[in-house]
Amino acid sequence: MTADSRPACLVTGTVSDYRREPFRALAEAERVEVLAFEDTGPPVAGLSVRNVGQLEAARRIAGGAYRAVICGVGGRIALPGSYLAARRARVPFVLWATIWAHPRTPAHALSYLPTRWLYRRADAVVTYGPHVSAYVEARRAGAGRVFEATQAVDAAHFGAPVGREQRTSARARAGVERDEDLLALFVGRLEREKGVEVLLEAWSRANLADGARLAFVGEGPLRAQVERAGRGVVALGPAGRAELPALYAAADALVLPSIPTATFREPWGLVCNEAMHQSTPVIASEAVGAAAGGLVRDGRNGFVVPHSDPDALATRLRALAANVDLRRRLGAAAAQDVAGYSFEGWVEGMRRALASVSAGEPR
Repeated sequence: MTADSRPACLVTGTVSDYRREPFRALAEAERVEVLAFEDTGPPVAGLSVRNVGQLEAARRIAGGAYRAVICGVGGRIALPGSYLAARRARVPFVLWATIWAHPRTPAHALSYLPTRWLYRRADAVVTYGPHVSAYVEARRAGAGRVFEATQAVDAAHFGAPVGREQRTSARARAGVERDEDLLALFVGRLEREKGVEVLLEAWSRANLADGARLAFVGEGPLRAQVERAGRGVVALGPAGRAELPALYAAADALVLPSIPTATFREPWGLVCNEAMHQSTPVIASEAVGAAAGGLVRDGRNGFVVPHSDPDALATRLRALAANVDLRRRLGAAAAQDVAGYSFEGWVEGMRRALASVSAGEPR
């Protein structure tokens, strides 16, 4: 049989910073062209990206330009359009699933049945991890072909060695003077769904020593509330990618206490991976994908707490503040455990899905 010389395509909204390298590696391994209907980002050597509208993406697929289609769940037209176009072109359709709870707004309620239909009809599904796989498998009616593509960040960047002087400077920036004083770090959007208000309440209830600090890195509508919190709470504002490794290394724990809302449940939380590459343990709520998906493990490399429970979160903060050896033990396990979450693992999951529908490149 003659191999299909056409590329596969990956339909997505944006080619973000943390997706460029895995997309490039997938393109190299499988001859994949990316169709981005929102933002292509800067050019990446070895990666072909087309900036097309959602309808145009469907037209290209239907025209027979590709041997297979990988499509994420974003875009009102892109997802159903890409599926129907793949069926018209008679090529496999692989769904890249990222959610593990369907949004609960009236508008999203209307989309639930069509989305469930797509879960069942896709030739294969690639997920963020076991938490998404369980959600998908419950809706695929035994259809099988569900594969996991590891959620990962740039280990070379986020795991780069941080010198003692850099770490001391970063801790001083947050107002921490002594090594034994706890520095808890939040990195992300300052919004309700990220659990910012829960974290502020937990910090207040923890009632830690005067030298302890809770530093917020990011911007959002709750910035003013963070700035007013006082008593060891510091708003550092946004930080560039280059600044983050030192901040993670300076912290004694990263805290991501996201809460589920009608429109949101944290799909993963890549800041967990980033921090763990610097041997920083993570406190995450059970509503964070990195916890539900098995990266953050309670008592092993951090703590997992019930969402919207400031008392439980305060208890974990007090435990870390009181025990430097505990921080080090959890942090060492964090660095060990995150090492298996790599771009290579993400590419391998995508390749296995394509191979399962006879659309992969020969190995």
